[in-house]
Formats: sequence, C-alpha cells, structure tokens
Amino acid sequence: MGSSTSKAALQATTKEPREPKPKHLAYLIQYINETNMSVQHLADVLYKKTRSSNWVVVFKALVTVHHLMVHGNERFIQHLASRPSFFTLHSFLDISIIEAYTMSAFIRRYSRYLNEKSLAYRLMASDVTKSKRGRDGVIRAMSTEQLLNTLPVIQTQLDALLNFNANPDELTNGIIRAAFMLLFRDALRLFAAYNEGILNLLDKFFDMRKNECKESLGIYINFLEKTTKLTQFLRVAEQVGIDQSNIPNLIQPPRSLLEALKQHLASLEEKNISPPCSMYRSKPSAQGKLFRSGPFKAAHHTCSWLPSLWHRYVDCARVKSKTTVAERERAGEAQAQPGSTQCWTLEARKQPHVVQIKQLQEAGPDLASTKRFVKEPVLAT
Repeated sequence: MGSSTSKAALQATTKEPREPKPKHLAYLIQYINETNMSVQHLADVLYKKTRSSNWVVVFKALVTVHHLMVHGNERFIQHLASRPSFFTLHSFLDISIIEAYTMSAFIRRYSRYLNEKSLAYRLMASDVTKSKRGRDGVIRAMSTEQLLNTLPVIQTQLDALLNFNANPDELTNGIIRAAFMLLFRDALRLFAAYNEGILNLLDKFFDMRKNECKESLGIYINFLEKTTKLTQFLRVAEQVGIDQSNIPNLIQPPRSLLEALKQHLASLEEKNISPPCSMYRSKPSAQGKLFRSGPFKAAHHTCSWLPSLWHRYVDCARVKSKTTVAERERAGEAQAQPGSTQCWTLEARKQPHVVQIKQLQEAGPDLASTKRFVKEPVLAT
C-alpha cells in the first residue's frame, strides 16, 4: 500500500466534523479496485481509526468502511468477513460534549449493522444486496432448505439496519447524514432481496412439510413486521430531503393471507401429516456455514436498486374455502354456494422492493386438495 493511499485513508478520517470528502473516498475505491492491490493494510489503517476515543474519527472511519463495502471491490468485504472483531464497538462512548454522547449511541448501532453485513457475507459467501434479482435471480432459484437458511440471515441484517433508528432532527451533521444515505441504499436493496425470498417461500408453502411450514410462517410474520418498520424508516428518508421518486411505496399484505397460511398449518397439525417433499433441511454446521453448495457464489457485479430489465410477474395462491355447508346454514345463508377460490396476487412491478398485494375473487370448481399453489406465472395487465 502506497503512502498516498495511507494519506487518503487518514484524510478521510480526520477530526473535522464533516463527512469524508468524496475525492478521498474515490481514491480509496480506485485503490481497492485495482488488481493485486492488498486491502489488508488499508483495513488495518481504518481499524486503528475505529479504536479512537473521538466520536468524529470513529464515525468517519465507519462511514468510510461502509462506502468501500458498497462501492469497492468484493475483496474488501471478503477481508472484513474474515475479521469478526473489526466492528466490536458495542461499548463505545464519548462524553466530551453533548453531541459526542448522542452520536456514540448511533456509532454503536451503526457498527452493529456493519458487523451483521460482514457476518452475512461470511455465512452466504456473497453480498445479497449485489446479487442478481428477478425471475432468474439467486434467491428466486433457491430451494426450500436454502430459503429457510437464508431468509433469517437477511432478517437479522435488516433488523440491525432499521435499529439505527434516527429521527430527522437527529441527523444534525454531515457524518450521520452520510451514514444514513448509505443505510438507505442498503435498505432498498436488502428489502428487494428479502421480498423475492418471501415470494419464493410462499410459492413453495403448500408443498412443505409441517415443520417447514411452521418455520416459514414465522419468517413471513417477521417479514410483515419488518415491512412496517421499513415504512417508518422511509418516512424519515422523505423528511430529510431524499427525492420521493427514489422512495418506494410499500403496501402491507391483507390480513387474510396470513390467516390462510395459519389455517393450512393448522390443518397439517390436526391431521399430523406432511406433504411430500425433499428431506428435512440440515442444521448449519459448527463452523456456521449455511451452504456447502448451491447458487450462492461471489457476485462480481452491482445491481441497480431500480433494475431496468425487471419484468412484472404474478404468483397466485389458490386456497379452497374451508366453509362447510353446516357453517353456511348457521350463518343464515339460504343455499351452500359452490367452493370459491381466493387468488392472492403478489406483484413486483418494475421495482422488486414494492410489494403490492390484491385479492381477486373468482368462482371455480372444488379443488382436489385442501390447498394448492398455482405455479404458472400470470402476466399482469
């Protein structure tokens, strides 16, 4: 590592209470993107800066690291993933002034998120925010076993991001605003991957074994909670001046969909049966490796959070009504109606992070099974 690169790293993390200068960040990006350039020494310089007692220096070092993780060569995050103690700042506290005390809390939360981002890479061998998306994407091609291993990792990372929990009136300086902008970018891409995983999970739900259904239902409930928290996060983004055209409109799925999933699990538990499926997924190994093989590979490209090649798609889950003739009569209905079908439509229109769910009603014959999933894609009009 040349002296000029060390100088750029030091200048990006001075005690001046403003965000790192773009020219210094650009120089560091250029350095780590060059072939055969070692990133270890650069990481060492930034690591030493995170051990400072000054909140400005530490916060700028974290922002610089995050910027390099997002925009730099993948070798940088690979190196950080091999150093679990890099972001150990859970006890950081600077009480020199009131602002320092306030910013210390955000430093601790921010470092926890970066640690989860690094840990997720170590577990999955890729940065999910850079993975290919869409019908032919990594997550949409995952098996049930891989989804049940992957989605909790994404949930944990997104939870750490949303726990940054900054209000508009707390983004009082350029450093924390720079951190928030990087978190905003990660939040959109992370949720896009999360949403695709949930779509894939729902597509497989009615073919799962009972234990897999139970775990999947917990993941889906967690997804609903994260969607609510992300909506609040996006409100803050709008209030601090981020262009509204860059902020997705998230729509919560109807409660009825959750109830349908719960009813299906209850029917399996009552009958004590499991649909035919592959073998139960294995537990992660002691080394924490989720996959020994599969679609997770190192990503060498960057995906835009608004992909131009995104195709609209619709996945329908048809659920037979469980209302019996007797229940209809008790409800005062004159005649028992033919078995109706509810079609739950999950659309991703151009923006995969936008979840739009609408209920369609259609008459149809009784289904052979209690619940089945229609896997044929239906183009949205």
